Amino acid sequence: MVERTGGPEAAGDADGGIEALDRPLPEGVRRRVVALVADAFGGLTVTELPPQLRQYARFTPTRRAKFAGNAMAAAVESDPVFRQRIAGRLRETQAELAEAIEGGSPPAAADPVDVAALAYVLRPTGWVKLVDAAGEEAQRANAERAGEEAERELRQLREELSEARSIARGDAERARAELEAVRKEVDGLHRKLRSALSDVKRGEAALRKVEAELEAQRAAAAAQQAMAEGEARRLRARVAEAESGLEASRRAAREGRTFEDMRVRLLLDTVLDAAQGLRRELALPPASTRPADTVDAVEPGRMTPKDIARRALSETDPALLDQLLALPQAHLVVDGYNVTKTGYPTMPLEKQRLRLLGGLAVLAAQTGAEMTCVFDGAELAAPVLLAPPRGVRVLFSKPGVTADELIRQLVRAEPPGRPVVVVSTDREVADGVAKAGARPVASALLLKRLARI
Repeated sequence: MVERTGGPEAAGDADGGIEALDRPLPEGVRRRVVALVADAFGGLTVTELPPQLRQYARFTPTRRAKFAGNAMAAAVESDPVFRQRIAGRLRETQAELAEAIEGGSPPAAADPVDVAALAYVLRPTGWVKLVDAAGEEAQRANAERAGEEAERELRQLREELSEARSIARGDAERARAELEAVRKEVDGLHRKLRSALSDVKRGEAALRKVEAELEAQRAAAAAQQAMAEGEARRLRARVAEAESGLEASRRAAREGRTFEDMRVRLLLDTVLDAAQGLRRELALPPASTRPADTVDAVEPGRMTPKDIARRALSETDPALLDQLLALPQAHLVVDGYNVTKTGYPTMPLEKQRLRLLGGLAVLAAQTGAEMTCVFDGAELAAPVLLAPPRGVRVLFSKPGVTADELIRQLVRAEPPGRPVVVVSTDREVADGVAKAGARPVASALLLKRLARI
């Protein structure tokens, strides 16, 4: 930018050197000067700017006014060259107003602050008067605005005060009415409270009387109850002693006679049935039988011992089991799992039991013999829900007791002389029951007999 050396600018600079403000620049004029400088700032190159302002060269006018306002105001005041350059930019951007101010006849309609700000930068003759006049005008305007604002605020405060007084009067009247209502309610409550207190006192007196009577009745009842309980304890003790003695006598009688009577009666029935069976089978006239007839010999025309041997049944013949079960009071004891695992081991245990028990039920109906089937309880994961078939007793061994031991207990429980047949392939079981007087047969024999059903 080419600096001007003559004309109004030179005159303004000369006048600026003579004229000076005798008081600080009015704040409104100062802000307008900073705004004008910030706008004209962008028309200068970096070299044309004072060193302290070069860092704000790329800022927008608003940011320059915000961050560099004090620095620009100081530069305009203390740096004539910078002020002349800004004045040149203002003569270009605001030519009419600048020309009128430098001519000494600013427009009457112009803002005094704008006139003072331009005069401060351009420094024409009499610029101090223009600045002072703008300051006074700004003060008058501020005073007028302050007065108007105060008047408006005063009117508003008066209106608010009047409204507040009206509201206060209404609130006071409502409060008095509410207070009167509350007083009446409190009086009523006091009367009710006095009445309630008197009722409570009468009730407490009646309650104390009832409690005293109740306590006396409780004491009498407790004494009677204590006497009754003592008497009841004595009676219960006597009854318990009598029941204990009676139970002991009954137990002794049962243990002493019941079991033996049962064994004797069963043995007697067995002997009687055996005698009747022999009488039917032999059918020999008493008078024709002699001891000599019992001597074993072969007579002419009779069977030889070999013929008699050929009539004996094989151990695997199912007819042998029929002959054994036909004996009077015969009792068939079956080792359940020994039979089922011999005959149908691939089936589940539940189906094995059902198949065997079904066959034994039919066999019991055919022969009339007593039948007991024993299963090992150790192989059960849970209690068995089983309805025993008609004519067959089903037993499971207890925990810790095998089915073999239970079978031996059943055989030992029978009276000597009663025909007991035990079905088991277990050699130890067979030998044990044979020593106890029972007849062991193989499981295969029972399976063959059941297969014929």
